[in-house]
Amino acid sequence: MAVLAWLLIPLFAVVGAAIWAGWASRNRTSGDIAELAGYARFRDAMERAASPSDTDAVRP
Repeated sequence: MAVLAWLLIPLFAVVGAAIWAGWASRNRTSGDIAELAGYARFRDAMERAASPSDTDAVRP
């Protein structure tokens, strides 16, 4: 029975490694589109907020 226990340890390690490898190689590109759209909205808002004060700051 002890031999069976020692053989199960590597088996569990292989199964755990396979689960981790599958999780690590998953497709993560789905969130990029939403993040890029949010960044574009942020950039537009910052440009709109900065444009009125830019004319005041340029005065000599």
